[in-house]
Amino acid sequence: MLLFDAHLDLAWNAIDWNRDLHLPVAEIRRWELEQKLTDLKARGRGTVSFPALRQGQVGIFIATLLARVNMPGAVPAFQRYRHMQAASAAAWGQLHYYQILERLGTLRWIKDLATLEAHYAAWSKPDTDAEPLGFILSMEGADPILSPEDVELWYNAGLRIIGPAHYGVSPYAHGTGTVGGLFPQGKTLLREMERVGMILDVTHLSDQCFDEALEIYHGPVLASHHNCRALVPDQRQLSDDQIRRLIERKAVIGVALDAWMLYPGWIRGQTTPQAAKVTLATVLDHVDHICQLAGNANHVAIGTDLDGGFGTEQSPADLDTIADIQRLPEMLAQRGYSQEAIVGFAHGNWMRFFREAWKRGQQA
Repeated sequence: MLLFDAHLDLAWNAIDWNRDLHLPVAEIRRWELEQKLTDLKARGRGTVSFPALRQGQVGIFIATLLARVNMPGAVPAFQRYRHMQAASAAAWGQLHYYQILERLGTLRWIKDLATLEAHYAAWSKPDTDAEPLGFILSMEGADPILSPEDVELWYNAGLRIIGPAHYGVSPYAHGTGTVGGLFPQGKTLLREMERVGMILDVTHLSDQCFDEALEIYHGPVLASHHNCRALVPDQRQLSDDQIRRLIERKAVIGVALDAWMLYPGWIRGQTTPQAAKVTLATVLDHVDHICQLAGNANHVAIGTDLDGGFGTEQSPADLDTIADIQRLPEMLAQRGYSQEAIVGFAHGNWMRFFREAWKRGQQA
């Protein structure tokens, strides 16, 4: 079954981690181990590459630009730049990486409804070996946007989604692990996003920023990689009230496979997926919870975040590569989900979201 993953940090992995994503995952791991790389905990434990995506029929995904400024509450693995100009230059470099892959025929850049429909039709055929993988471009943390007036520049370059904050504080908003709201330029950023047709990703916003963003921004909203606070209490997760508000906005929530978001009390560097018994079935507990709040299965889908700064040491114990998420539809069937709900989770809900968002843009 065709799968649609709403969050993959591909350019960040290719450039910052120096990974050749055209290689099988096993070869990427082997090279890192042979080089004895120890700069990051996930070395030799990656899970994502283009061959693995094809093996898992993950034919469409949201790919990111990730270049953060080192600000209060920084996570060193992500926030490496001392000023916005450097972060902006890095993000433009990541965007160029996607341009190269598009020229090579590895990827198809999906920027509008017509391309989305054509890509979906191509991947709905029995033989997809010759088809590029499709991606929609997002920015995780708006640090590379030097001023709100640059939103249109990024849109014209192919960016379609922005998450204003990430871990810690961004120049525009408070993010994960912080308390506070939007900065004045963050409010202007949201208004510019709505004006040009940029989609808002609420992932990583602080609670106050979440509330303020939904008041200011009236365009399409998604949560690319989030789980449920009711099951794993942490500000990084969505509360039931936030989930209900997203449902009211016709949003879709992508469930993430980061194990610390799946196990209450996870201690980074100590807890293991095996000891915590975190598996792919654990992910479906969050799917169930969202569906119960919604009263249907229309607002939950996939947003793995695999290789988002972690590898197999912090992924479900029964997952080796991203290809293993192809097991999720069968696991939903075993839980009694209908075929319609399963297709929605696999790709249909994200397809509906972008169809509605981009039809709305055409009519504006």
